[in-house]
Amino acid sequence: MPPPPSLSALRRPELEALLVALFGEVAALKELVAEQREEIARLKGLKGRPDIKPSGMDQGTGPPKPGKQEKRRNRGKVVPRVAVEKAAIEAEVPPGSRFKGYESFLVQDLSITVRATCYRRERWLTPDGRTILAPLPEGVDGHFGPELRRFVLMRYHRGQSTLPRILVFSRSVGVAISKRRLQRLLTDKQDVFVAEAQAVLRAGLETAAFVSVDDTGARHAGKNGFCTQTGNEWFTSFATRSSKSRLNFLDLLRAGHTDYVLNDAAYGYMRKHALPAGLIARLAAEPETHFVDRGAWLAHLERLGFAEPGTAPDPVRVATEGALWGSVQAHGHLRDAVVLSDDAGQFNIGKHALCWVHAERLVHKLDTFTDLQRAAQKRMRDLIWDFYASLKAYRLHPGKRGAAALRTRFDRIFLCRTGFATLDRLLARLHANKAELLAVLDRPEIPLHTNGSENDIRCYVTRRKVSAGTRSGDGRDSRDAFLGLAKTCDKLGIPVWDYLGSRLKVIGHAVVDTLDNYIRRRTRYA
Repeated sequence: MPPPPSLSALRRPELEALLVALFGEVAALKELVAEQREEIARLKGLKGRPDIKPSGMDQGTGPPKPGKQEKRRNRGKVVPRVAVEKAAIEAEVPPGSRFKGYESFLVQDLSITVRATCYRRERWLTPDGRTILAPLPEGVDGHFGPELRRFVLMRYHRGQSTLPRILVFSRSVGVAISKRRLQRLLTDKQDVFVAEAQAVLRAGLETAAFVSVDDTGARHAGKNGFCTQTGNEWFTSFATRSSKSRLNFLDLLRAGHTDYVLNDAAYGYMRKHALPAGLIARLAAEPETHFVDRGAWLAHLERLGFAEPGTAPDPVRVATEGALWGSVQAHGHLRDAVVLSDDAGQFNIGKHALCWVHAERLVHKLDTFTDLQRAAQKRMRDLIWDFYASLKAYRLHPGKRGAAALRTRFDRIFLCRTGFATLDRLLARLHANKAELLAVLDRPEIPLHTNGSENDIRCYVTRRKVSAGTRSGDGRDSRDAFLGLAKTCDKLGIPVWDYLGSRLKVIGHAVVDTLDNYIRRRTRYA
């Protein structure tokens, strides 16, 4: 990048843009230098960078596990989930033998059969000229039955299988189906499932004491994007978008609503994020506070003169984020819930808490070069582990005195100086997040880590590795919906096979209520 003729002649927005560009170049150069150093070390036969394993802080600070019990000789009683058929087997015995009853031997098996049915539908012509056609049986929607649809959905979304493998298996057992038709079974007519996934998200956001969030890379329509996970111990939701900005996260928290709302929550957000008081006054002076969609909202901002170039922070962005947050609150989402994240900036919304495992990982992964630095790092990690163990104990028995003592202890740990400059700067940075790291002192019900989100998002990562990305919007929405619904079923203790059978109206299916009703009942009696 050629240097500008005069830095003093540049305006503040231009200087900020130049600084962002330079930061990007420096980061790219650092990455290039690191790769070149690793290549040079490889060519010289030297050891590469150390592979640092996860700290294991959460497991290491848990109560000691009881000693190994004596190994059970038997696996325990097997209880099948289906009705057990009784079949008596006769034995050939010599004359004079006495019958002594039966000895039971349970065998579980699987029957895979293909059945093709040609329904001969009666057709009648009424006296008034209307044609009446006999309806198809319940659950039959198209030329492939509900049991086949359930099997395909289960294998693809739950079994993480690929479409070609499902196609090969289906044809092997006798189903005459093309690859295109199989693809349509996965993506077409899935509006019911997509709607239920959205209802699950709404129920979770309305009733949750906390939500844990995370994101990972995604691929859609040949472009890189991001998948955001939202959930807690009762539900999981996935949403793939092209951006992972705060605007995107706030839009996801609306759970399908499209309105923008100006209320106390919206104005509080704008003040917190330094929107000029004059602009907030312009919004408050207008009688209109509810806007049906993005077009109506942006038109309102344009009428009020918000699109002024060269203003930092961007007034349109901050006002839009505030109106989105107002909409989230207006619909009853995250009213008193805590958002638990790994310190990614887009998740810092409302009442926010941070993951201790990610915070300690920064200290764990810090590069050290001398014995003194390594000793300082080890001492601080030990102090953090002990403090984390105390936080876990506090969650079981919370109290005001314990909270005050832990806050004082936190200051002692993260305000100390070790003589290792990089470590000291890191500790100061963590101390600046004191309120979010110690949110558990006021809300003991929230976890200390985002392990739940990490576990939830693994199924999405596996799906991405197996099938790369999606091409159509229906395919993207179907994948997100089914992965989220399957995870939610697991958390609610509902077999996914039974859930699919109930929704597809398979003959003899188990009755499964809508999942959002289970979530509301669970959280009501928790």
